[in-house]
Amino acid sequence: MFVNNEKGVALLITIMIITVLITVTFELNRQMRDSVVDAAATRDHMTLSHMIGSGIDTARAILVKDKNETEIDSIQEEWSDPDTINQYLAQVPFEKGSVSLNITDERSRLQINALVKYPEGREFNVPQQELWKRFFALLLMQQELEEESILSEPLVPDMIINPVKDWLDSGDNDAITGLTGAENDYYENLDPPYSCRNGPFKHISELLRVRNIKPEMFASIEQSGFGIGNFITVYGTAPPEGDNHRLNFDGKININTAEMPVLAALMPLGQEFLAEEIVAWREEKASEEYVHDLTDPNWYKEVPGAGDIEIKPELVTTSSDLFRIECRAELNDAAMTATVIVIREKEEKTGKWQCKILNWACE
Repeated sequence: MFVNNEKGVALLITIMIITVLITVTFELNRQMRDSVVDAAATRDHMTLSHMIGSGIDTARAILVKDKNETEIDSIQEEWSDPDTINQYLAQVPFEKGSVSLNITDERSRLQINALVKYPEGREFNVPQQELWKRFFALLLMQQELEEESILSEPLVPDMIINPVKDWLDSGDNDAITGLTGAENDYYENLDPPYSCRNGPFKHISELLRVRNIKPEMFASIEQSGFGIGNFITVYGTAPPEGDNHRLNFDGKININTAEMPVLAALMPLGQEFLAEEIVAWREEKASEEYVHDLTDPNWYKEVPGAGDIEIKPELVTTSSDLFRIECRAELNDAAMTATVIVIREKEEKTGKWQCKILNWACE
């Protein structure tokens, strides 16, 4: 009887040991599997970073090549042509994965920091003020706001532009712009409270902190007409010689690259429909070659119906040194996207053109 009990205890101990060993084995196996997965994910992340870097470098090289070859910048050039960009990317082979690039002219957008006179930063830049009024008049007519916004007080352009001006104007907290402006007193009474910047916008999303700027206004162009986030920039032109600490904001828009909503805002009231004709004129081809020369800033007058149109010279240009590079890399089941703002400038020692990175955002 005693012997049988010993055998029973031994069997139980053996079963317990086997159970522990199985549990430990499964746990070790899980840890090893997780380690392999983590190592693969780390490897893919590093590879994606290198792929993104190669894509951005390719885009910068394209832009430098363009600067050395042409005086103007337009949608007719290599940097704006997806097929040509893919040909350049094909010269940077990767064993696995893919890289895509999109380059756009930052000068095709409205410069929000040009709304006040720069660098003084106190008074409206009047031509820009008029441009912004037309832009927001079109926005408010075309964009469908959410029901709760529609039921509230209808917005007019000044109700957006005045608070933006107050956010921008330098050290001017005691001078609210009109009845619809907003300085520190307004923002410090919000929940949670915060201060008015009283200086240039640093990021486009900062607009959402400004009175009367609603999130739905940032909706993408595919979702609802057009969203302001697609057509406004916080960046400006190259700094003056010897000044490496700030950008200038002259507010000039490249008429060769601006999209239809911005072109419509450049048109006199009632002539917004000409923006579509201008876009078609820029893109017209014959035998795969562009038909029209876009060198002269007044080329828009050649568009049928636009002969009598006058756009103020201080609002338009045909060149740019400021660009946005969007690069996406895909590998296995992972992906990485980078949005990079660059400015073309001459290297002081060599005199050669280069693309200086102003901002790099990755997701």
